[in-house]
Parts: sequence; C-alpha cells; structure tokens
Amino acid sequence: MDPFDIIMRGVEEAVTVDELRQLLASGRFSAYCGYEPSGKIHFGHALTVSKLIDIQRAGGQVTVLLADLHAFLNHKGTLEEIQRVAEYNKHCFIALGLDPKQTKFVFGSSFQLKPEYVLDVLRMATNTTILRARRAMAEIARQTKAPDVAQTIYPLMQSVDIAHLDADIAVGGIDQRKVHMVARERLPELGYKKPVCLHLPLLHGLDGEVKMSSSRGNFIAVDDDPAVIKQKVAKAFCPPKTVKDNPVIEYAEYFVLPALGKLSIDRPEKYGGPIEIENATELRKIYASGKLHPADLKTALAEAIVKILAPVRDYFAKNPGAKLELPD
Repeated sequence: MDPFDIIMRGVEEAVTVDELRQLLASGRFSAYCGYEPSGKIHFGHALTVSKLIDIQRAGGQVTVLLADLHAFLNHKGTLEEIQRVAEYNKHCFIALGLDPKQTKFVFGSSFQLKPEYVLDVLRMATNTTILRARRAMAEIARQTKAPDVAQTIYPLMQSVDIAHLDADIAVGGIDQRKVHMVARERLPELGYKKPVCLHLPLLHGLDGEVKMSSSRGNFIAVDDDPAVIKQKVAKAFCPPKTVKDNPVIEYAEYFVLPALGKLSIDRPEKYGGPIEIENATELRKIYASGKLHPADLKTALAEAIVKILAPVRDYFAKNPGAKLELPD
C-alpha cells in the first residue's frame, strides 16, 4: 500500500493533504502524539497509537510525549505519581505494537522546564489572546467558569511541544484541532516550521453520551481481562437499529474491521445464522435494518476485542511489574 494511503486510512481530517504529500515525497518525516498520563490506556488512546504505527510502517520516525508536566498543570496528581502512570502508559503503547527501537518516549518535564522552551511559551503568549487560548483548551477546562491560568497556558505548551520535538506531523483526536491551528499559525512567527496535522475521530464512551475518558470510567482498557471486556461490552449503550453515536458500532468500525478484516457473528439459524461482515458500510446497513440484534453484535464485538488485545495481555504476563493497578 502507498505510504500516503497507509497514513490517511481512518483519518478524519488532514491539514493539509497537499502538505502531507510534499512531506512524504521528501523521504524523511517525523510525527508526534502527546498523552497526558492520567490513568488506564483505553481505546481512545489506541486509535492514535494505531496511527503512529501506520506512520512507522510508512517510513516515519515517531515520538511519544509522556506529558507529565501537562498532567500536573491539569491537577492529575504529583509529578511522582504522574510519572509512575506514564511508565505504565509507555508499556501499553509498546504492547499495542509501537516498535520501541523506532519510537522516542519523551517525558515533558525533560525539556519543558528549560529556559529556551519557557521563553518560547512566553513569546507565544504575547501574541495569543485569552479568548483564543481558552477556545483551544481541553473541553472540560472550557466548561469551567474560572479555569486556572495554567489551563490557559496548556494549549500554548502543546503548540511549542511540536516545535521542540521537531515533529513534522502532529497526531491527535479531532478535539485537538484548535490547538493545532494555533501551532500552525503561531510557530512560524517564532521561527519554526508549520506542522502537518492529522485528526482522528473521537470515540464515544461505553455509555454513549460523551467521549471515552479515563476520568469517567466509560472505557475498555487495553489490558482488561477477557471477562471484564465481555462484561463491559454487554452493558454498553447499543440501541436497536441505531448507528449514530453507537459505541458498539464505532468499536467494530475502528478496531475490529481494520485489525481482523471482518466481524464474525456466530448465531443460531433461527436468528439468521452465522454472518461475516467485512466493512463498516455493510455493518451499518445491516444493523440499521434490524437484521442484526444488539445482543448478537455485542457478543461478536467482545470476542473480537478479546482476540485483538491478546498481545497486550501476553506482554503484561511477561512483564508483571509494568502493569499499573488503579482503583475503579
């Protein structure tokens, strides 16, 4: 498959497609994605990790930012607690398939406290309005009536991260678009290159109401036991004939079909018999028509997820000290 097609599969938006093509034509390119260490690694994270793996397959270099300082500014614990979670996160990314020999894992605190970095954040702050910074904040912070000054600085730091990590491509969920647009507009003013930005869809949580989030607990962790996965999927929001905002449909589309090439549904003949679905369009059509019952879809999805995440469980079985046990 062409490197451009590998990188673009599953991408909701590329800013811009032409710039991405030019970058790939150069033969040397790098990408980064930042992760705030705040809990378990779940499917929301795994979507961007899979894109970083695609970029590695296409010949790019990858940097994973373990954003410990960002998490500290966002009240996620002490730096020591956050860094412990970050180490566990790193193991999850490797277990999901990132090549540790071709991936740079960087703690934010290793460079974000240096004078040149701090000066760039301050320089960016002088040319960014409070309104613009607030719009670029994480959604939870935007909804806060009185956000901290630190939460306003957060998106400016994200922009400067791209420059100081020397990334050609910034990867993130579509919720990172406003941050990335600040970076594309402001970084050239500071003498840095304009990054290409790849935005991936946001997955709904198991409750179907908001995006998957560690803080809400509405997720499937990549190191969940099979019994836990099946229990979570069984309780997931999945109304009959409804494909919009249906997390079960989304997980099948974005994880099972790309990973396995098909979704196998084993059901009795009286309920339609076994069926194999090979693409998202077919899945949505069959489910919307009512020819596929939510219970059958959930059972098939759970079995497929258990299979896909087997390498993660194997990894932690071989590295038991790497797993982080968190309270529910």
